[in-house]
Amino acid sequence: MARGEDSVDANPVTWDQVHAFRMTRHHLDRPVPKSRLAQAVADACGIQAQVMAAAQLALRVRVRGLTLEDVDRALWRDRTIARVWCMRGTVHLVPAREFAVFVRGSSTRQESRVEHWLARTGGTKASADRLVEAASSAMDRPRTRDELAAHIRDSLGIPIERRGSRGWGSPADAAGFRVGRSVVTVPDIAFMASYRARICFGPDEGQGSTFVRPDAWLPGWTDVPLEDAEDALLRRYLRAFGPATVHDFAAWSILAVSRARQIWGRVAAELAPVSLGGRTAWVLRGDLPALRRAALREPTVRLLPYFDSYLMGHRGRDHLVDAAHYKRIYRPAGWVYPAVLRDGRVAGEWSYERANAHLRVAIRPYAALDEETKDRVRREADDVARFLGLSEARVRFGAAR
Repeated sequence: MARGEDSVDANPVTWDQVHAFRMTRHHLDRPVPKSRLAQAVADACGIQAQVMAAAQLALRVRVRGLTLEDVDRALWRDRTIARVWCMRGTVHLVPAREFAVFVRGSSTRQESRVEHWLARTGGTKASADRLVEAASSAMDRPRTRDELAAHIRDSLGIPIERRGSRGWGSPADAAGFRVGRSVVTVPDIAFMASYRARICFGPDEGQGSTFVRPDAWLPGWTDVPLEDAEDALLRRYLRAFGPATVHDFAAWSILAVSRARQIWGRVAAELAPVSLGGRTAWVLRGDLPALRRAALREPTVRLLPYFDSYLMGHRGRDHLVDAAHYKRIYRPAGWVYPAVLRDGRVAGEWSYERANAHLRVAIRPYAALDEETKDRVRREADDVARFLGLSEARVRFGAAR
């Protein structure tokens, strides 16, 4: 059994300490200044960005006074953060200086899935590799899907074919190339390249994304060997989500449990066990003093958007939301609903809509909220309105469910 599954010398900690520790690490207790935007992305262990509007709001809750222009500047001008497929096979914002850690560290399960898919469709790894290499050679600057398709066609001398593409809102007739009995679209090729640290998203152009090589796009680009990246990713994960178990790490990253155990074993000497609600979990040994003294300075309320990383770090989520409300936050097809977070636990749901120059915010609490909590919700809603460029927020509280 890998270390991290059991221990007789676990340090006892409480859920209040754990919630305070994790909220501090995610900067949900006190947002950081805008100069630390990239650090906030790193400390949250990446920001899911399949829905970019949700990613922007996830940054808003962690970075004080942030604007939409600040996010665009960090992505497309300063390039201190990057957008790429990584954990769970989904698009994330990651810190540019740790780009290879996030993409290589979470790569082995996705690489295995690609190999299995190729075997089922009669393709070969060599044929897929040729497509990835041809695409990568063109991405010395951001290129559209059509530009990449034309380059692959011309460099390999193979015809363009069309089929439905991967991703929400993707075209039904994306350009691609035949591999075995199937057609691999340009986004499919980009997806394969991402786990080799060969591609990231560039700025949107017209109605579509562009792609670019990270070594040509990100300042100070540094690649990292696979095992070093995996070990660094586990350390980064535990800083954000500890205490945790190897199964939590596997669920968060979607690495195979066997692979997660290997990584866990390599880092085992750096880990310390804690006892939490009758279960044993693990933190980095250097984080144990911070966990023991963790406490929120004051009651804390935050409005978390869709897919907020704080809600996605563990296999079990009963510490975050009561069973009676679980399916209201964790919905079908992988949707994680916007949550009202109070002192580290989900206290309800929220939604918003624009109405002329103001923002309408609806709060659906799971238990009656006191006036202090309502005031904190209103302040959060006002900051969401500010972030979206609106004059004010008008908050409506529904009856407790």
